[in-house]
Amino acid sequence: MPKGQNLGCLFKYEVEILKSLIVIPARLAASRLPNKPLADIGGEPMIVHCWRRAIESQAGEVVIAAGDPEIVEAIEKVGGKAVLTDPNHPSGSDRVWEAVQRMDPNGDHDVIVNVQGDLPTLDPSLIQASLAPLKDPGVDIATLVCEITEAEECTNPNVVKAYAGFKAGETVTRALTFTRATAPYGDGPLYHHIGLYAYRRAALERFVALPQGVLEQREKLEQLRALENGMRIDVSLAKTVPLGVDTPADLERARVLLTP
Repeated sequence: MPKGQNLGCLFKYEVEILKSLIVIPARLAASRLPNKPLADIGGEPMIVHCWRRAIESQAGEVVIAAGDPEIVEAIEKVGGKAVLTDPNHPSGSDRVWEAVQRMDPNGDHDVIVNVQGDLPTLDPSLIQASLAPLKDPGVDIATLVCEITEAEECTNPNVVKAYAGFKAGETVTRALTFTRATAPYGDGPLYHHIGLYAYRRAALERFVALPQGVLEQREKLEQLRALENGMRIDVSLAKTVPLGVDTPADLERARVLLTP
């Protein structure tokens, strides 16, 4: 790639060359931790830390899909790109799609990576890892899982499990479903789903246009909408689960991890 030319992440397999755009949705309204994108961590807002992790991944151009002008201001202050989106979007995926349409109206990016705006300690390599399943042209959506090592997580409904079976030596496989229940049954590993998604652009466009699925509403898991409509989701095996900041206690943990 010529020096100084920013084309995002290009990855090639067989006859396909894909270009990715990383979009981080964020809004100030939150029931458990209001205004959390602007929460101070080591002198910078949390959303800026998330933006930095995405930039460090070198997996593509990065834009913040903001629900509030204060978030746009925080990102532009550090030289980042942000788009002010409709504050009334029902989900982060809808917010991401609006930002994609506005930032890339000509469809130059084939892959859209949705990174949550509450992962300030995210290992940047996980963003790159999320792209691996898309080497298979049959995959619509790619995401991440990590083997559960804490017994409490196995029965915790707040820990979403991916129903997936990795053969020996595999790091990518198909996800059959996702659930808050303890599954699958029997001996063997359980996998903690990490909510970071890489969509083929056409898959994201289709996904946000679909009505909520029956199982999606029951489990409160958006990814089930895709599976209920015949879309394929593959998962890449990660070694760590990033800290998601949802509560004041999570925020304090992030401050400890990120403050020198």
